[in-house]
Amino acid sequence: MKALHLKICGMRDAANIRDVEQLRPHIMGFICWPKSPRFVKTEPAYMPVHCARAGVFVNPSANDVMDTANRLGLTHIQLHGKERPSLCEAILKLSDNRLKIIKAFSIADNGTFPDTADYEGLCEQFLFDTSCPTVGGSGRSFDWQSLDAYRGSTPFWLSGGIGPEHVNELQMLTHPLCYGIDLNSKFETAPGMKDTQKLGQFITALRQNGCLLQAVEWHETPADMVQKILKVKQL
Repeated sequence: MKALHLKICGMRDAANIRDVEQLRPHIMGFICWPKSPRFVKTEPAYMPVHCARAGVFVNPSANDVMDTANRLGLTHIQLHGKERPSLCEAILKLSDNRLKIIKAFSIADNGTFPDTADYEGLCEQFLFDTSCPTVGGSGRSFDWQSLDAYRGSTPFWLSGGIGPEHVNELQMLTHPLCYGIDLNSKFETAPGMKDTQKLGQFITALRQNGCLLQAVEWHETPADMVQKILKVKQL
């Protein structure tokens, strides 16, 4: 068992964001894809200042990423579509390597593992999610034993239908490159609205048994980290 980072994705409501921030996640995620029911159409009245902010995109242009990153004060860019390595390179160039990229890959039901080699060295982490007809948010998990087939060197987030029923299984994760867990739909009362009591109980259980890294110390992630993260350029 190793201590993992915590990412809570699909946030949108200002009051809910403030409440979830009290649970001290390491990253909070915001869906920047218009076809998602969790799409952040307008900037919430409150954005987290004590954790990193990830924007989730599906097949965007580099300029669209930069515009949204600047508007929402993003620190991480999660690419959840069929983006090529060239887009990762463009985002890194436009942000002077200040933006951190998380590239998502779908894991098929038969456990077939995607080829991630072309993205090595371009991404801060990968994210492994359950393959589904939509783009994420299926609420389904994949067979975690298939992670043994991963031969890359980039750390990864485990995603896809993680819920309260997985507390014991998460304690048994041993993959040396598993960086953290990504929570979303299993803790929602409606798309984009998290059940903070349910989340809190789950997080407390994992932290008590050493499965999650301890809560982020707020002085380690001050609001000015967002201000210095971007330097917007044009292609």
